[in-house]
Amino acid sequence: MANAVDKKERMLMIHALIGAGLMLFFRYLPINLPEVTPVGMEVLGIFLGTLYLWTFVDPIWGSILSIGMLGFSSYSNMNAVLSEAFGSPVTIQVLFMQIMSGGLAMYKISAYIGRYFLTRKFTNGKPWLFMGVICVGCYFIAGFINAFTPIFVLWPVLYGIFDEVGYKKGDAFPRVALTMVVVASLIGFPMAPFAQNGLALLSNFEKISAEMPGGPIIVNSGAYLAIAIILGMIMIVAAVLFCKFVLRPDVSKMKQFDVESLNRNPLPPMNAQQKAYCIGFILVILGLMLPSLFPTLPGMAFLKPAVYGIAMIAVAIMAAIRIKGEPIMDIAKVLSTNMSWGAYFIIVAAVFLGSVLTNPATGVSAFLAYILSPIFQGMSPVVFIILILAMGGVLTNICNSLVIGMILQPIIITYCVQTGADPRPIVTLMIQFVLLSAAVTPAASPFAAILHSNKEWIPTKYVYKYTLPIVLIELIITLLVGIPLANILL
Repeated sequence: MANAVDKKERMLMIHALIGAGLMLFFRYLPINLPEVTPVGMEVLGIFLGTLYLWTFVDPIWGSILSIGMLGFSSYSNMNAVLSEAFGSPVTIQVLFMQIMSGGLAMYKISAYIGRYFLTRKFTNGKPWLFMGVICVGCYFIAGFINAFTPIFVLWPVLYGIFDEVGYKKGDAFPRVALTMVVVASLIGFPMAPFAQNGLALLSNFEKISAEMPGGPIIVNSGAYLAIAIILGMIMIVAAVLFCKFVLRPDVSKMKQFDVESLNRNPLPPMNAQQKAYCIGFILVILGLMLPSLFPTLPGMAFLKPAVYGIAMIAVAIMAAIRIKGEPIMDIAKVLSTNMSWGAYFIIVAAVFLGSVLTNPATGVSAFLAYILSPIFQGMSPVVFIILILAMGGVLTNICNSLVIGMILQPIIITYCVQTGADPRPIVTLMIQFVLLSAAVTPAASPFAAILHSNKEWIPTKYVYKYTLPIVLIELIITLLVGIPLANILL
């Protein structure tokens, strides 16, 4: 055991040195990349080193190191780098939305949401309907809270159900059900255009598309949300049907399960603090969405420019208002116990790196245009979307999905500038697909890594057996339904 631990520690150190080495020495390699400037070579090295550290070492310190290295590079000085990375409206909104989502978990509100989906009586004796309802619950919890919550809330409940009805580790239905929780959570992950990685990628695209004719290009949040929900519901139905008719695990034991048994240990009624928190969270979501959905309503002209600060103001108000001597939200406790710092630092670094890479001073965008122009020449928008989504689905399962979304955006801009195609449907489908399809390998997303780590219930070979065909189904649905839907709504 000690030797295995020592070997793991040595490998981590080797990977850390390789990542740092890429950041420091890539610029000196005898590589000639057309249009890329010396500054661009420095930035590319830092970018590649960051990718390596995210994949093989640790996302938190890898992200922090990348921002620090950019502060010492020729790109800009440290003060400007820190201000741009941590002071952008996007990262501020991500921070405070994560605080609010963390509060939902800390105050057990997410447990009430999960219990609601688990105890629908119409699913009694209908295992696949029960599975479908659970997946819908995972979808909406992942979209409006975060994708960790349904996994951590519902997996333990399912373990109890499996034990009650007589399933054991290694049985087929538990493997499928636990996998579907992660798959459905991933499908919901990019749903909300005002939070998490969806916000990061949409905001990055708005920033880098400023160089386009008529730019910047802004994707309507209401249309984005509608596309995500429609595609998400279709994907969940298709994935459940795939499990039922293709994988066909034995569900006979689940037919005896009565959802009322979950109420043997009922949750206590929500207290005033929890109810107030729910009201505050709903008001924040409405404040973020209404300016896009109903821009002509009275007050929307005032609200829209302030949208990035809504969550911040809400956190402050909820911390100030006290009920029975306790604040609605204890910020310090949320930050210390329920804040996903790894996800936050990845978003900060990825958004900043995306902005830096596409800065004209680096020449990276010009390099992409130089390389890709011959490939895109004469290509129809439909063929291009098929190509970009297929490329995204492969790459996102090799590397972090957020990073792949950042990399593909300049390619989309290059194509649209050359052909005059509308980039909004293309970038919307790309963002949603690369984030929701990151299920196959541990490197794709932290949620896929959690799935792979549960080897007692889901051996690795079954993760690949289940997720690969599901991702292919998601791609087909995105192409057949998503393309016409995005063209209509956007």
